[in-house]
Amino acid sequence: MSVGTTQTRQGLGGRLAALSRIVELGPGRVDPKLLTDSGQLLLRAGDRLKLSSEHTVVALAGGTGSGKSTLFNAVSGLELSPTGVRRPTTARAHACVWGLDGAGPLLDWLQIQWRHRFARASALDKGEGRLHGLILLDLPDHDSIRALTDTEADRLIQVADLVVWVLDPQKYADASTHRRYVTELAGHDAVTVFVLNQIDRLSAEELAECVADLNDLLRREGVEAPVIVPTSATRGEGVDELKAVLAETVTRRGAAVQRLEADLDRITLRLLKAMPEEGVPVPAASVDDARRIGLTDSLCDAVGVPAVGEAMENVYGVRSAEWVGWPYTRWAARLRPDPLNSLRLGDLKDEIRGAAAG
Repeated sequence: MSVGTTQTRQGLGGRLAALSRIVELGPGRVDPKLLTDSGQLLLRAGDRLKLSSEHTVVALAGGTGSGKSTLFNAVSGLELSPTGVRRPTTARAHACVWGLDGAGPLLDWLQIQWRHRFARASALDKGEGRLHGLILLDLPDHDSIRALTDTEADRLIQVADLVVWVLDPQKYADASTHRRYVTELAGHDAVTVFVLNQIDRLSAEELAECVADLNDLLRREGVEAPVIVPTSATRGEGVDELKAVLAETVTRRGAAVQRLEADLDRITLRLLKAMPEEGVPVPAASVDDARRIGLTDSLCDAVGVPAVGEAMENVYGVRSAEWVGWPYTRWAARLRPDPLNSLRLGDLKDEIRGAAAG
């Protein structure tokens, strides 16, 4: 691991520790939903950072008919994921791994079934060394009927190091995708890529218009510098360009940390909104009389006020005897130990003795 990556992880560790402290002290002060989301992020970050840093998890996400599975097969160079025309056929996520060593625990954490795991054999990896360390996921369609009861796509979108949104010319502005996912992932520019697939259906002018419109739409939704890759999975157009983007991400070995940092940035903004505005006085806490009296009594017991009261009672008794008692009785009282000495009151003892004498 490079020095830069080590320093980045140390910085990330400090931010996670601060968030952990907020979660610890937050109950009763911070919105429970926000605390729950923060706790889930801490768990996710802890799990991911313990797993392979040599692998980058890239999820191909998209709606029905976007050609996501066809693109998955085109990138992997194998027919690994079933494809369909009229209905979604990917019921479970499929994974293709370039470099299987050390990827097992990570795939287990992703909950990818064994029968849906595929490894690129060395004979097939000629010219694909730049993708070594890539774990490419083909997710179920997020807008299918099955997705209403199965949240596998949502879960993997939340934990993937890099999310590649596969869009098609007909539904690239689909509200369900943008409102549920793109807007929520605003600020994740470094770990989000957009693919405009099926460009073989468009003329050159239509393609340029679609790319420009998609770019404007994404910027309005908070994606400052969207990365858009036009492809045609069926013809292989743009697949090499997408591979180049993935290879750059895999080579850096930093997508996992970048994803966690982006998630932290987003949760930090939510926490800042929950904080009182600077300069606005915090309203004083209201405590009822019964609790105030109970707290006062408890504090008095804790510092020994009853014991001091009893000692003062004895002091007054001794002093009164010195003033009005018989001479022989006063002489005998002087032989008794002073009750103030047993309390170890220090300089306060003289003040109490003077008050009693007065």
